[in-house]
Amino acid sequence: MTQTVRDTLVGLIVAGLALMTFLVVGGGSYAQAPIGIADPGPFVGWALPFTKLLTDASAILVVGFLLAAAFLLPSTEDEVQGLSVQAIRIASRWASVWAVASVAYFFLKLSGDIFGRPLTQMSWAYVSAYAGTAEGRAILLQALGALLVAIATRFALSVRSIAAILGLTLATLGPIALTGHSAGSGSHDLATTSLYLHLTGATLWVGGLAALAWVAIRGSKRLEPAVARYSTLAIWAFVIVGVSGAVNAAVRLETVGDLVGTSYGRLVLAKLAALVVLGIFGVRQRRRIVAAGSGFLRLAVTEVFIMAAAVGLAVALSRTPTPVGENVLTSPVEELLGGPLPAAPTVLRLAFGWSGNGVGLAIVGLGTAFYLRGVWAMHRRGAAWPLGRTLSWLAGMAAIAWATFGGLGEYSHVLFSAHMASHMLLSMVAPIFLALGAPMTLALRTLPGPRRPGEVSPRAMLLGLLNSRFSKIVTHPLVGPVLFVGSLYGLYFSGLFETLMGNHWGHAVMEVHFLAVGTLFYYVIIGVDPSPRALQPIARFGVLLVTLPFHAFFAVALMASNTVYALDYWKALDRPYRTDLLADQYLGGGMAWAMGEIPLVLVMIAILSQWFRSDTREARRFDRNEDRNEDAALEAYNARLRDLAEHGRRRDP
Repeated sequence: MTQTVRDTLVGLIVAGLALMTFLVVGGGSYAQAPIGIADPGPFVGWALPFTKLLTDASAILVVGFLLAAAFLLPSTEDEVQGLSVQAIRIASRWASVWAVASVAYFFLKLSGDIFGRPLTQMSWAYVSAYAGTAEGRAILLQALGALLVAIATRFALSVRSIAAILGLTLATLGPIALTGHSAGSGSHDLATTSLYLHLTGATLWVGGLAALAWVAIRGSKRLEPAVARYSTLAIWAFVIVGVSGAVNAAVRLETVGDLVGTSYGRLVLAKLAALVVLGIFGVRQRRRIVAAGSGFLRLAVTEVFIMAAAVGLAVALSRTPTPVGENVLTSPVEELLGGPLPAAPTVLRLAFGWSGNGVGLAIVGLGTAFYLRGVWAMHRRGAAWPLGRTLSWLAGMAAIAWATFGGLGEYSHVLFSAHMASHMLLSMVAPIFLALGAPMTLALRTLPGPRRPGEVSPRAMLLGLLNSRFSKIVTHPLVGPVLFVGSLYGLYFSGLFETLMGNHWGHAVMEVHFLAVGTLFYYVIIGVDPSPRALQPIARFGVLLVTLPFHAFFAVALMASNTVYALDYWKALDRPYRTDLLADQYLGGGMAWAMGEIPLVLVMIAILSQWFRSDTREARRFDRNEDRNEDAALEAYNARLRDLAEHGRRRDP
C-alpha cells in the first residue's frame, strides 16, 4: 500500500469519525424517551439518523461519479471509455445502496418519528397511512428515483446519456427538500426551493471532490484537466450553497439572537464556519492544481474531512427543532397561501410588495448570475457582446421578478385579476425580452469547449441539443402556438386551474409552464438564437397573426362567462376586499385582452427590425460577392447584349 493510499484511507476514516461526532453532538443521535412517552427503542433511535446519513452519502457519491464521467474526465469520443466506465459502475452500485437505504429510512422514520413504536409492532395499516402523507410519498419517490438511476447506469454508453442520468439524479434530490422542517414551516415555497438548491450545490461540490480523489488514487493523467474544470464548478456550488443555506436558515430563525440562543442556531453557525473554511481551501485548491500525487490528495482529504463534518451537522439540523417550530400555518387561509392574507392592494403594495416565492427567486437569481457571468467572460476575452441584448435579458428578469415574488406576485394568489396579469407577464411579455437577449448564443460562446480533439464538451452537448430531433419537433411553427394557446383553454376552462391553485407547488407549476411555453413561442417567432428551423420574417409574422386571435377569443370568453372559475378556492380565502368574484374575473379577462395587444406591437417592431437587418446583410453579401468577382455577372450581361446587337446587325439587310 502506497503512502498516498494510506493517507487517503486515514483521512476518510477520520472524516467518518468527525461526521459521527458532529451527528451525536448536534443532537441527531438517540436519546431514551422519558417514562410515559412512546419510545421505538435504541435500535431504531440509532439506526434512523445513520440511515439518513447513508442516503445522503450515497446520493453524493452517485452524483460525484456521474459528474466525473460526463463532464470532469476528458473523453475522446461520445462513447465513454476507460476510467469513465469504472466511474459509471461505481455510481450504479451506490445508486442501489441509495435506493435500499431510502426504503429502510422510510420504515425507520415510520417507526421512530411518526408512531414511536418498535419495528416489530408496525403493521400494514401504519405503512399505508404514512405512505399516504406528503413526507412518506417523498421518501418513496426518492427510493424509486434512485432505483431508476441504478438501472439506467447499467445501460448507458455515451457521454450524453450519462449527462441525462445525472439530471435525473439531481431531480431525485427534489423529494428530500419536501421532508423535514421545510414542509411544515412558514414560507413553504422559499424554504423548499432554497433547501433543494442547497442540496444540489452541496451534492455537486462534495461528490465532485470525492470522485476527483478517487481519480487521484488511480494515478490518472486526466486529473489535471478534471480538477481545472471542477474548480469552476466549485465556485458556483460554493455561492449556491452559501446563499441558499442563509435563506433557508433565515426562514426558521425568529430573531438574530436565535443563532446563539438555540441549539439549531448554533448548528447553523457551525455549518457556516465549515463553509468558510471550505471556501478558503477551495481557493487554495485552484492555486495548486496538480496532475497527480499526494499534493492534491492531502488537500482533497482535508476538504472531505470538513465536508463530512458539515454533512453530519446537516443531518443533526434535520432532526433538531427550529426556533419558529413546525406547522406554524395555523389557519386554513395560511395553509392555502403559505402565509397570512395580504392587506388590501394599493399602488404602492402592488409596485413594491414582496412574496417569498422560491421558484421565482431561483429563476431570476440564477438566470441573472449565469447571463452576467457569460457577458463578463466575453469581455475578458476581448469579444464584443451587444449591450441591447444584456439590457433585454435584464428587462425580462425584472418582469419575472415582479410577476412572481414582487407585489404582483404577492397578490396573484389572492386575486384572479392579479393572477391573470402575472400570467400575461410570464407568458407574453418577459419571454419577448428573454428571446431578444440571445442566451443560447451567449452560452455557445462561453461554455467550455473540447480539451482534446473529439471530446464531447458542454458546448458540444448544447449544440447537439439544439440540432436534435427533439428540438426540430418543438420548434415546428405549429407546436409553439398550440402549446401557447391550447394551455389557456385546457387550464382555465377545466378543473385543473382550481386544483393547481389549491396547492403550494401548483402555483410554481403554472408559473414555470407559462414562462416555458411563452419562451418557446417567441423563440420561434423573434428569437435571435440559432434554431434548427429557420423561418423567414414573413412566415414569423404570419404565425403571429394566426395565433393572437385565439388568445383574444380566450380573453373575450373569460369576460363573457357567468361562471367563477376556482370558486371554492376564492371562497376559502374569504378576503375582505374585492368580494365580487365575477367582477374581478371580468377584470382579469380584460387584462388578458389588453396585455395581448401590447406584445403584438413589440413583436412587430422586432420582426420588422430583423427583416430590415436581414435584407441589409443580404445586400452587403451581394456587394461583397460582386466585388470579389469584379462585376463578372454585369460584364457577362453586357457581353450578351453586345452579341445580340452584332448578330442582329448581320441579319439586317
